[in-house]
Amino acid sequence: MWFDSHAHIDDTDFDGDREEAIKRAAAAGVTRFVNIGCSREAALNTLELVEKYDGIYGTVGLHPHDAKDMTDELLAEIKGWAAHPKIVAIGEIGLDFHYDFSPRDVQRQVFRRQIRLAKELGMPITIHDREAHRESFDILTEEGGWENGGIFHCYSGSAEMAAEIVKKGFHISFSGVVTFKNADKLRRAAAAVPLDRLLIETDCPYLSPLPYRGKRNEPAYVVETGKALAELRGVTVEEMARLTWENACRVYRLPL
Repeated sequence: MWFDSHAHIDDTDFDGDREEAIKRAAAAGVTRFVNIGCSREAALNTLELVEKYDGIYGTVGLHPHDAKDMTDELLAEIKGWAAHPKIVAIGEIGLDFHYDFSPRDVQRQVFRRQIRLAKELGMPITIHDREAHRESFDILTEEGGWENGGIFHCYSGSAEMAAEIVKKGFHISFSGVVTFKNADKLRRAAAAVPLDRLLIETDCPYLSPLPYRGKRNEPAYVVETGKALAELRGVTVEEMARLTWENACRVYRLPL
């Protein structure tokens, strides 16, 4: 069994075949995944999905792209949505200094507010960190954001930073990018992460792994990322499936 730790199956890219994509995932052995409700609309969609499908869980939060839209009312809504028994983390939250769709000072403030909410609720967090590795790490440290565990999703940093993150008790998730021919730096990071802290994800509909690069990603394709990591780490595909399943269940506090 495979566990896609980070998906956006509610995205409009799936409006024509969402049900079929979920069935294809199950047929490929991907029997659990976490849908990321990182906007108001995505959170409401995620709540519908977790109600409808046994194997789908969710997160709620506000993406750094949309940090400029945060209000006290929205933060209160996120807190309310997080009470659903199948909402398993606050996220994805963090910093994105690549696109800067929200001002950086606003991103920082909203990141801190959501870390504090997760601490209040005793929930893990899912981190979006793009071109802000050190500052993301420092804010988590200043806010005590490591306390309840969490995930650096779609990891893009160095092996050295990964080692620091793991020491803090977090998990690190790799997307299909790790299969790309020019991703040697990322593979070095993936080779350095302890097997009990390793996760895989699609981040669908984005970042399709080889051999699907250039096509829409979907949860079934997480198997290709798992196969690539199994080869990299010198374990069987079955062992990688088991490890990443158990790790995802542990960080999201789900039964095996």
